[in-house]
Amino acid sequence: MTEIRVPKLNNNDTVYLLVEWAAKDGQAVRAGEPLVVLETSKAAEELVAEEDGTLLCLLEAGAECAPGQVIARLLADGEAPPSPAAEHGASPATPDHEVVVTAPALRLMDERGISMEQVRALGRKVVRRADLESLLAPWAGPGNPVSVTLPTIAPGRASGPAASGTVPEGSGLIEPSRAQRRVAEVVEESHRDIPSAFTVMRVDVTDALGFARQETRRLRVLIGLPELLVRATGRLLDRFPLCFATPVDGRRARRAVSAEVGVTVDVGGGMVVPVVRDAGRRPLGEIAGDLTRFRRAALDGTFRERDLQGGNIMLTLHTDAAVVMAVPVVFPGQTCALSLAAPRPEVVETRDGGFAVRKVILLGLAYDHRFVNGRDSAEFLGALRTALESPGDGVSER
Repeated sequence: MTEIRVPKLNNNDTVYLLVEWAAKDGQAVRAGEPLVVLETSKAAEELVAEEDGTLLCLLEAGAECAPGQVIARLLADGEAPPSPAAEHGASPATPDHEVVVTAPALRLMDERGISMEQVRALGRKVVRRADLESLLAPWAGPGNPVSVTLPTIAPGRASGPAASGTVPEGSGLIEPSRAQRRVAEVVEESHRDIPSAFTVMRVDVTDALGFARQETRRLRVLIGLPELLVRATGRLLDRFPLCFATPVDGRRARRAVSAEVGVTVDVGGGMVVPVVRDAGRRPLGEIAGDLTRFRRAALDGTFRERDLQGGNIMLTLHTDAAVVMAVPVVFPGQTCALSLAAPRPEVVETRDGGFAVRKVILLGLAYDHRFVNGRDSAEFLGALRTALESPGDGVSER
């Protein structure tokens, strides 16, 4: 018998939601086949069987579970399931082969006072929660059960006001969604532990926008300012190592091996920060492909935790044309966060004394002042400005 334990999917959540079982209780599964879908505050993760066996579910869809918790067992061919008493951690009161009651059914027995004698009277070798519905109270009299309907738990949502992200109607209180509550925890931690500062720089992106249109046609993948900025940021790792470092304590930080650039994505279902891997050494077309895939995953809800882990600098995108500047939160475990607002037209004076309309942005950098100072931030932003104002330099890549 193999125990199926909840793995630690991220360092942010202490509990996950069991969205649904991909295999049914009592079903024979093969190694590599999906068993269950778990949901963190940001992503969904599918667990697969590591070997062949028969699935014995110990937790219902819609319930919360913690890392390390046993949620199912895989029984080998011919192996008998544990007895109900063994599931409770006690010595078996009856032989294992007499009747097997799954953990969800055992919990229902405890909640509703259903006895083992009533369970045995069903005449089943394996008793599941659904099998006990006909035994539920209220009782009309001894031995005379009245059938009632159990409330169901929708896949992907736990029961109760706190789980649904709402509070009782009429209370006048609003409770944020589960994802937003996680955002609140990160923001609180950042403001509590990180002495941050902020620098903003004006950047002329007229040429960058033209270059992006040209590269979109050439590479046949959407290129915009975010793609150009991710590439430019990644190429600054060696020059500004502390902007990509991971703080160890208030005085030391660990150098990054590669530039892992997290980019905010929010399509209305909550913000996530997937990571573009090794952004400093990959061509622009690959970076654009990653960002396109991230936008699609945000729409489809198909992010995996591995997409969201390992970033060492963050780029926050603010695409509303009315937003001219935003101060990002420095993510715990990082030292810097960039903010990119939408381009806006600006009339500028030309060298010959005339005037022209250019597209400009305000590019911001929030930074942990223990590791990065104002001069560093200005130089970092200046290097990004140079890259955006001369976007074609050194580009002969796909």
